[in-house]
Amino acid sequence: MLQNTEPVAPAYRRIQYALRKRIEAGELQPGDAVPSERELARNNEVSLMTARHALAELEHDGLVDRRRGAGTFVSLPKIHFNRLASFTEQMASRGLPARSRILCLSIIDGEQEAVARLALPPHSRLVKLERLRQSGEQPFAVESCYLPADEFAGLLSRPLERRSLFATLEREYGIELQYADEEVDATPASARIAELLGIHAGAPVLRIRQALYSTGGKATLYVIGFYRSDRHTLQIRRFRK
Repeated sequence: MLQNTEPVAPAYRRIQYALRKRIEAGELQPGDAVPSERELARNNEVSLMTARHALAELEHDGLVDRRRGAGTFVSLPKIHFNRLASFTEQMASRGLPARSRILCLSIIDGEQEAVARLALPPHSRLVKLERLRQSGEQPFAVESCYLPADEFAGLLSRPLERRSLFATLEREYGIELQYADEEVDATPASARIAELLGIHAGAPVLRIRQALYSTGGKATLYVIGFYRSDRHTLQIRRFRK
């Protein structure tokens, strides 16, 4: 007689998986209360310790916030800037849907800061791609990307509202991005940025300016992004020596 030898997932993992699926499916929205430890223990016929462990794992993954004396709630999605990755890749790593709304896709001139960051001759024309970055209907950031028009004018015909720019550069242009030099500061949101991000004008946002370099140290892409500070976390590792 054949026996099933597949390992059974621990109880806390099964609880964690069930709650994660409810969050990802939108059944539980940011700010909604999650069943308490006692409810989870009773409904799943496990100990309080097991239920507590399941919630602790979800908190560690950034999916829920546990508030002493109040309960556990679905957290606002957050992106952690700890590696060079596209928005699409960052969201996929959290199991979240990534959406973009194109605000501008055209060839422009007069953007001297971007021209200088890309080490181009003065008055060079650029491709400008500005997008509102979202997860579902939740706005995360407004990003403006600049690339040399002489090389990347073909991007104007690409479906970049549903495709990663990084992936497009890699697959269609053979560009392999290696590293980025970044400047991060806090700045008050302009009226336009605030309206797009669903916050008050003057509210603090993270401004991140990135010069991205491809193989051989060539500046390929310059990005200015304004990010909701309540939905982004910078993780920095520092060494003594």
